Order: sequence, then C-alpha cells, then structure tokens
Amino acid sequence: MNEPTTSKTSRLATVEAQLLAPGAPFELADEEMFGEHVRVFANRARSLREVLLRGREFGGAEYLVFREADRERRFTFEDHEKLVANAAAVFADRFGVGPGDRVAILAANCPEWVISFWATVSLGAICVGLNGWWTEDEIRYALGHSKPKLLIADTKRAGRITGDPGVPMLIIEGDFDALLTKCRNAELPTQPIAESDPAIILYTSGTTGRAKGVVHTHGNVTNMLMVSFFHGARLMMANPKAAELPQLANSILVTSPLFHVSGLHCAAVTALAGGAKTVWPMGRFDPETTLGLIEREKITGWGYTATVLHRLLNHPNVGEYDLSSFRSVGGGGSPIPAPLIEKARALFPQCSHTMGVGYGLTEGTAFATLNVGEELSADPASVGRPVPIVEVEIRDDQGRRLQDGEEGEIHLRGPLVMREYWEDPEATRRAIGAGRWLHTGDIGRLRDGKLYIASRKRDLILRGGENVYPFEIEQRLEAHPAIAEAAVIGVDHEELGQIAKAIVVLEAGQALGIEEMKRWVAEVLAYYKVPSDWELRSKPLPRNATGKVLKNALRSAQDSMFIEE
Repeated sequence: MNEPTTSKTSRLATVEAQLLAPGAPFELADEEMFGEHVRVFANRARSLREVLLRGREFGGAEYLVFREADRERRFTFEDHEKLVANAAAVFADRFGVGPGDRVAILAANCPEWVISFWATVSLGAICVGLNGWWTEDEIRYALGHSKPKLLIADTKRAGRITGDPGVPMLIIEGDFDALLTKCRNAELPTQPIAESDPAIILYTSGTTGRAKGVVHTHGNVTNMLMVSFFHGARLMMANPKAAELPQLANSILVTSPLFHVSGLHCAAVTALAGGAKTVWPMGRFDPETTLGLIEREKITGWGYTATVLHRLLNHPNVGEYDLSSFRSVGGGGSPIPAPLIEKARALFPQCSHTMGVGYGLTEGTAFATLNVGEELSADPASVGRPVPIVEVEIRDDQGRRLQDGEEGEIHLRGPLVMREYWEDPEATRRAIGAGRWLHTGDIGRLRDGKLYIASRKRDLILRGGENVYPFEIEQRLEAHPAIAEAAVIGVDHEELGQIAKAIVVLEAGQALGIEEMKRWVAEVLAYYKVPSDWELRSKPLPRNATGKVLKNALRSAQDSMFIEE
C-alpha cells in the first residue's frame, strides 16, 4: 500500500526541522545584508576562496573530467588548486589583476574556464562570464560595459572579434598553458575578501535593450551552496530507500554552459565544495555520447534542461546503457512538462525520491523554490516551496501583497538576491525595491505554501533553457529598410520547449525573403535568438490605444500566411 501523501509531507517537514535546528549543520541565523536583516545559513563559508581551500580535504580525488572525441583531460582537487594558484599569479603579475578588477571569459566549457574562474575570485577580482554563443556585436558591448583587465578566450570565439578587442587577450589554446608553466608552485592569494564583495558578473537579456550584468557577491554564492547541500541532505534523510542503494562516489554530469548559473554555480562551484567529480562532455550535446559517459563514469547526479532531457530520453539506444548509478536528477532553465518527468521517472526508478524541479533566476542566484520527490509526484504543476532562506510574495501592479491563490508578480527576498546590475543604478532600483525585495517580472500564485508559475516574464521566450527576449529581435528586424514593423512571440516546441516566431509587415512595395531576414538577425544576435517560424502580414499589427502591439491577439490569430523553417 502506498504511503499517504500527508505522511510523506510530514516526514519531509520533520527532517527539515532537524537540519535547520540550532546547533544543526544548516542552522539559520538573522544577519544584516546591505542594510536589511535576512535569514542566512550560520555555517556558510565567508568567501569563494574559503570554499576553494576547503577542497583540500578531497586531495587526490577527481574534480574535473572533460571528455572530447579525441582526448580526455582529468584533474584532481590537488591538481586543480595548484593550477588555480599559478593562474592567479599570472593574472596578478603579468596583467595587474587585483581586488575589484574584472576578468572576462569567452570560451566553451573547458578546464581553463574553471581554473580561470577560481583564480579570479581568489584574487578578490570579479569573473565576467560571457555568453559563448554571442556575436561580435554582443561581445564588444559586454567588454565595453564590464571593462575587464583581461579577456580569456578560446580560438573559435576569439576569431569572432575582428581587429583590436580593446583589452589584453589570453588565448586558451597555447598561451594559457605556456604562461602557467612560468609560475609553478605559486601560493594562493591572501588579500582580504568580504562577503559583500562582487565575485561574478553574468549577463542576462533585458526586456528593453541590451543585456544587463547581474552581480553576485561571495555571500550570494556561499549561501546558495548551503541551499544545495541542505536540499541533498534532506532528500537522503527523508528517502526510506536510500540505505538500500549501493554507495557510490558523487559524480555529476554537466551539460550546461559555464556562463550560466546552472553550469558555474550549481555544478563547478557546488561540486568543489562537496568533493564531487564533475564530468563535462565537450562540444554539442550528443545523447549517445552522454549515455556512454553516464555508464562509464558512474554518474550519480545530473541537472538537466527540458531540451537535453527530451533528447536523451527519446534516443533509440537509451535502453542499451546502464543508468543505475543515478541517485539524484533535477531540472530547471525552463518548465519541465509533466509527461517528460514521468518518462524520466520510468527510466531512473531509483531516483523517484530525489527527482525535482524548481524556480529561480540569475538575479536570485539560481534558487528560490524546489519541488522534489513525493511532493513532485503529488503536485507536478507546482515549482515547489521556498527554500529556507528565501521569502516569496505575490504582489499586484501597485505592489500590494496578494492573498493565497491570487495571481500577480513574484517577489523574492533573502541573501540570494543579487547585489546589483553592474554599472546600472537605474535598472537596479527598478529591480530591487524597499526591503531588498526583488521584482522578478514573473507571474504566479502561492497556494498552501507552494508556488505556481503562470508565465516567465510576460514576453520571455524560453528556448532550450536560453532566455530569448523579443524586444532585441524586434529592434533588429525593424532596423531593416524593407520592414515596416515586427513582433516576436514564443510558440510551443516539443524538444526546445519554445521557439521564437517573427510576425513581419513589410514596407509598401518591398519584397524580402525569409532567409534574408534570418541572415539579417544572425549578423548581430546569437543563433538561438534567430526566429525559427515566420509569418508575413500585409496589414498593420494590432495595437492598443497607447500604441503597444497586442501580442495576445497575435498568439490567437490563425488567419495569416504561416511559413515554417
């Protein structure tokens, strides 16, 4: 007989209370951050360099495994710390990098990305993660905005920059290793680092204009680490079948880019703090290669997006691989459809008590709510309850708190709220209100303590875990002399979740082909922002009295010419 849901929920609540109690590993404290008192984890590290130093207890265990078609590179925790110390010495001595300076990284996932990150934050400097899919126009904007002292790039992405990048550039293939050999046996930096110091800038697209640089402090990230460890401890203690599973060393599969919180914070940083091995398949995601890695490396955990999960689960050879090592799998980046969760549950039955989904955003350092195990089975429509250090409120357009079940804008508060948008005080003021409540722009409702998402930013398109904002695509389209007006909306897609659809009205007497429009957009925007579906109209787009395009009317319209890629 199945255990009643109320009993399962009670068990989880009991475990949580034990873990959060005074004197327990995840004891909570009330502390001041940026002038406001918030709940924090009392036993957190105080800087990312402290996290790196804690990695010494794992010594000769493997931390990084990068697998390419023609080679494999493995690094122990000890190897990694030595390389980080050497890199920090190079950054400081040759390029003058010190506390508060920025070091930008423009590269595919690789060991040098991880090493450069830890070297930068150990110096008290700020790591700027640049989107590896950006075009030259997007790259140059971010470099001009963040003003780094050093740019670290791989050959492919450096090749997108024509002429002088305006900043000293270190090419990973060749230059990086050669420089490190000149600083052998360096010691880690010792400059003081405060929790409130900026550590990371990650760019996130804005609804109006250029991408904004989200600033995460050392304290943001160390509190996030404790959320991750609390989540893992809670699941293991509450899982009645945990003791029956063979004990395996933690081995994490990483299929997310390092310029995202999912790849950097939730994988590279969390794994180092927890002594886990990370396994990184390089290049484009290939389901069969990934299945082989899971079997060979005995992968125990994976944080997926809906897109890669869909590709893996639907690969014709998925049943030929041993996936029994999995212990914990969870998703984010975009909504995970309930049928996909059930299919994953059937493939990984040993993960039924740990499979989860959640809600978060870059401005909130990845975590806000989690829905896991039995609670997910009982209510797959919810993204879960707030994590212990995050407060969630639903507010109306006037900022008034709404009652249980009422729909409005989601607001978050706690030590995971970003410090600011880099060099953009006006955008920061709009995003972080009184009491340091973060206005997410996302629409949802709370019911019985659980969050339900109605939409992720009214116009936001979530394509395979990537945020696509229509405004910048519309701006680009309307810059073409043959285009009178354009609107971009999201349409459902089985594999990617959503794709962008462009609705275009041409100037009178003009003719413009779909391929020409695609090339026009691709000249300045990353490939995933180029619309896949196109609709051409001869009549003006519907607008309200203030001139705003009525996108709901566009989404429901069925009487226009439709062209699919």
